Amino acid sequence: MNFLWPGNLLLVLVVPALIAGYVWAQRRRQKYALRYASLSLVREALGKGPGRKRHIPPALFLAALFFMALGTARPETVVVVPVQEGTVILALDVSGSMLAEDLRPNRMEAAKDAAKAFVIRQGADVKLGVVAFSGDAQVVQSPTKDKDLVVAAINRLRPQRATAIGRGILASLDAIFEDSEETPPSVIALRRLSGDPTGPTPPPIAKGSDRTATIVLLSDGQNNQFPAPQQVIEDAASRGIRVYTVGVGSADGTVVRIQGRSVRTRLDEATLKQIAEQTDGQYYNASNEHDLRAVYENLSTQLVFRQQHTEVTAILTAIAALLSIVAGALSLLWFNRIP
Repeated sequence: MNFLWPGNLLLVLVVPALIAGYVWAQRRRQKYALRYASLSLVREALGKGPGRKRHIPPALFLAALFFMALGTARPETVVVVPVQEGTVILALDVSGSMLAEDLRPNRMEAAKDAAKAFVIRQGADVKLGVVAFSGDAQVVQSPTKDKDLVVAAINRLRPQRATAIGRGILASLDAIFEDSEETPPSVIALRRLSGDPTGPTPPPIAKGSDRTATIVLLSDGQNNQFPAPQQVIEDAASRGIRVYTVGVGSADGTVVRIQGRSVRTRLDEATLKQIAEQTDGQYYNASNEHDLRAVYENLSTQLVFRQQHTEVTAILTAIAALLSIVAGALSLLWFNRIP
């Protein structure tokens, strides 16, 4: 246990001084009683019921003073507390098909509103990042605890062309491990796919075993860019990262006009389910804006128990108050007076 104001520990010395004074007063009381010649007078002076019970209220009161004095030194200790913590990367599809209006006002705006609601409900210890993918992928907001920055990044998203789900996964891994791996995961993966296995590769761990980071990937279409999602799923799974996938739209697809052209877009549920399954995540289908918001509400960070330094002055004060109340109550009950 550490103390923020260790000088106040000198106040604890008051307690043994009071104990010594109490013992001296009790002995003096007995000596005074023995001066009487009559045994009946001695008994009257010493009293006849309380016995050792009379020491309980003063003892409780002195214990309360001890905890009060200790609390003035502002003690802190390492305690285990439950917290919601971790890193969540929101990987959002910003391809042109997200302009389809089967969700109001359109898929992209509905997805952005739901994502912002998800951000707002996260705890203060959760880091949030944003990745946007279309023909390529980029980290538009590195993981941060500043929710305003994350919401601003989501608001800046605009529709682009093509759909690169695989690159979205790799960019999300880059955001998660930007401070812990010298070589970005995307570089390692692309080297491997090009037939160049050189460079550091982190040792694989069990899929889904990393409880500190999660990817939430939302898409409404089919991948049409290199690399294919199936080629990079293992890069997430071998690092223990769960990928929760959210599908927007239907397998039948819908027609959307992009730059004056009519384009049919179909939801590739099979691929999204495969990504979730192989990373120990889960797939959700969001067929309307209500379902989409419900999906984000069900996605939560991991509840973990973390050791942290915590000031326990309030706890010691509460103990002192409780002991004082008990001491006063017993004294009133037994002797009709306050110690």
